[in-house]
Amino acid sequence: MGNYKSRPTISCADELKKKISESYSIFRSKIIEELRPNEKDWTELQLACGRGDCTTVADLLTDENIEERTDTGLTLLHIACIFGGSKSLIDLLLKKNVKSSVLSKNQFSALHLATYKGDTECVQNLLDSEDVDVNLAGNSGTFPLHIAAKCGHAEITSALLENGAKVNAEDAVKFSPLHVACNFGHERVVELLISHGADVNISGGVGDRPLHLACAKGHLHITKLLVQGTSQQKADVNVTDDEQHRPIHFCCKSGHLPVLYYLLENKAEPHAQNIYGDTPLHLACYNAKVEVVKQLVLLTSAESLTVENIFSEFPIHSACTSGRSLELIKYLLEQPSVNINQQGRDGHTALHSACNHGHIRVVQFLLECRADMNLVSTMTDQNSGSEKVEEQTALMWAYEQGHDDIVTLLKHHKRPQDESACGDYSQPGQEGSYVSVPSPLGKLKSITREKIDVLQLRSTLPRHYHLNISDLDFEEVIGSGSFGKVYKGRYDGKVVAIKRYRANSFGAKSDVDMFCREVAILSKLNSPYVISFVGACLDDPSQFAIVTQFVSGGSLFSILHEQKRVIDLHSKLTIAVDIAKGMAYLHTLPQPIIHRDLNSHNVLLDENGHALVADFGESRFLRSLEDNMTKQPGNLRWMAPEIFTQCTKYSIKADMFSYSLCLWELLAGELPFGHLKPAAAAAEMAYHNTRPPIAVTFPKALVAILQRGWNASAEDRPEFKEIVIILEECKQSQGVGLLTNSQISVSLVSRLSPIRDEEEGEEGRDTPPLAGHVTALRTHWELEATRHSAVPDDELRRRLQYPQIDKNGYVSDPLSTLQIPVTIAPPADPLPKLEVDSPFTQPVVNNLSNGFRSQSPASSSSSLTDITS
Repeated sequence: MGNYKSRPTISCADELKKKISESYSIFRSKIIEELRPNEKDWTELQLACGRGDCTTVADLLTDENIEERTDTGLTLLHIACIFGGSKSLIDLLLKKNVKSSVLSKNQFSALHLATYKGDTECVQNLLDSEDVDVNLAGNSGTFPLHIAAKCGHAEITSALLENGAKVNAEDAVKFSPLHVACNFGHERVVELLISHGADVNISGGVGDRPLHLACAKGHLHITKLLVQGTSQQKADVNVTDDEQHRPIHFCCKSGHLPVLYYLLENKAEPHAQNIYGDTPLHLACYNAKVEVVKQLVLLTSAESLTVENIFSEFPIHSACTSGRSLELIKYLLEQPSVNINQQGRDGHTALHSACNHGHIRVVQFLLECRADMNLVSTMTDQNSGSEKVEEQTALMWAYEQGHDDIVTLLKHHKRPQDESACGDYSQPGQEGSYVSVPSPLGKLKSITREKIDVLQLRSTLPRHYHLNISDLDFEEVIGSGSFGKVYKGRYDGKVVAIKRYRANSFGAKSDVDMFCREVAILSKLNSPYVISFVGACLDDPSQFAIVTQFVSGGSLFSILHEQKRVIDLHSKLTIAVDIAKGMAYLHTLPQPIIHRDLNSHNVLLDENGHALVADFGESRFLRSLEDNMTKQPGNLRWMAPEIFTQCTKYSIKADMFSYSLCLWELLAGELPFGHLKPAAAAAEMAYHNTRPPIAVTFPKALVAILQRGWNASAEDRPEFKEIVIILEECKQSQGVGLLTNSQISVSLVSRLSPIRDEEEGEEGRDTPPLAGHVTALRTHWELEATRHSAVPDDELRRRLQYPQIDKNGYVSDPLSTLQIPVTIAPPADPLPKLEVDSPFTQPVVNNLSNGFRSQSPASSSSSLTDITS
């Protein structure tokens, strides 16, 4: 289960809605800027168009000035529409071949501007001309119909639909006009769109349907229109988005009672859980919607009151996490099935939640209601290679978050029946403490233990690894994390990477543990496929530093997702083999090492395109199969299911699962489950057994590795020494050579710069020969590119370009210096014929004939093949 303290602050759907709101704000400011042009530098012809003076315009128009534009890119037709151009003026300009499809610098056509203004007559004048494209996309991918839906212009919506506007067209965030109309609450526009065949169940950017938006905004009449639908289609009241939210989730989260009543009347499921395990009642409690909570409990039974989400929270916990309504907390505590001291799987209570978030009034109320402040949550820590369970009271949670007022309250709170209770610092006869103040002796023991750890490391580490901080020259920062910062620097005349820990005194035991463990592990490693250890500074905790070789290429994550480099298949296999050899080395040492944090951030590439496994801060020596292991170390996005579910008996096979996701990421060029936050991605893999989609372009041998490597059963996963042989055979096969030398092949080492799309002015990335990314699963551009070798370069780039990938909060690698450019070869002969009988090349042959397909081994019903990044 997930860690309560690591719960995402907002869901993917919330994040998308925020981005959409920001996008619409920018859209509005841009189009208003167009509608308020600066006329002081206009020509006489442009001013005449603004006045609507047809006679003067006709006299001044010539073949030379017909395409005249302002500084902001406005044509004469734009100007005419901004100022309410008459039919005669618009007809005159169109007859003189003023192009209606020209976009301004802010990417708006004349029809876009007229539609936003709500100028029905001007729009109709434009539509009367056969030259006007009613489906021309503009700023943010919006069509005129999207703008009409956004602004609620029903007459213009009707005119656009009658003139061939696509009723289900998608903008840049995958919203249809129906999405937009539902979001902004324009009932008449919704009616028109539905009557013209709009898909009421069409999916948006994160699987959100129009009904989700209508319920979130509380538009009751629109909700009814969608649910009642037409004879051909009706909206499903229990439809889910990519995070398994149903319309009732959004309705309860926003607190719209009339919509809630209507959904329940139409058999909405009141106890359904999303991917985080939240019921509608959870979301209502998290957002302090008191009346919604009361009606849910009254109308749908108390079943959800005893449902726990993956973050070990019941609804009573959720209400205390919010801390905005004592009335809500009081109401929940009055319910027979709710216990004030109810503990989640990790042991934390509602009092823990209130203390963690600093809600002192809630803490006071819970204490008065006899909340037990001695109950503990269980957190795990690791010391000297063995797992330690740390029990934390609510006071410790408040102390960790710096809520001094709550700490004081808890220390000196006395329950009525505890008249004689005294704390560690209380004098007899004085008011005492129900919970003892943390003893200084415990802190002293912790400090002593950490000093012993460091002293032991100093005595066991060979002398040539002992470095002085004064001998290191620090240059620029190349990375950072909770531990501190990573610098590029110099030592003994060589360029090195310096991992500098925070200047803390003893007491931050997790940092001390990580430092000692990482140094101990690095000093035992000697492999060309693993980062080389130079030494460490051990003299003082304020000077802790680990020095390793500097790898100029940066991380694989930066190459794929920051720089968007294209890597040919042979180079991809080189990287895959190097990682596998590095992991095989770790796993076959006399005392095996489990990495526990293998991901694309921790794979570094040198200037020759070879990979090294790095970052052993979460690693540990595996002494026996019976070892208890730390819960949830490493990065959630690449985490094996057995680790995410807090199993403490996982093995080195967990590294194989992470490797499989890295291999998929390398082949696809995309972030695994990039549309989800890390915790949601881990939950999707652990609880729904979903895996990233496999494109038919993936070589068959690598598909077999993926399917075995990310098997839900750790025992059925292969060992690294086994897959190294398979990868080497793939790398040497004839099929790789053919694909590497194909028309759009790119060398990992010899090219120097990425493609820049000249039209858009932004860096792009072409699809590599074997890109199995999610978006490729819904397009056939690659198929056309391989069939028609004479496609112009610019068009090929546009067709194959990746969308922007959301980094989901990951730290970028700002100093990656590996240069992997993209060049498009001139039209040449078609791709060479592949060996159809070869098991390695067969998937590519299938791709050239059949396009793409998705394979989700052992997956549940929640498939990702239709989900966009």
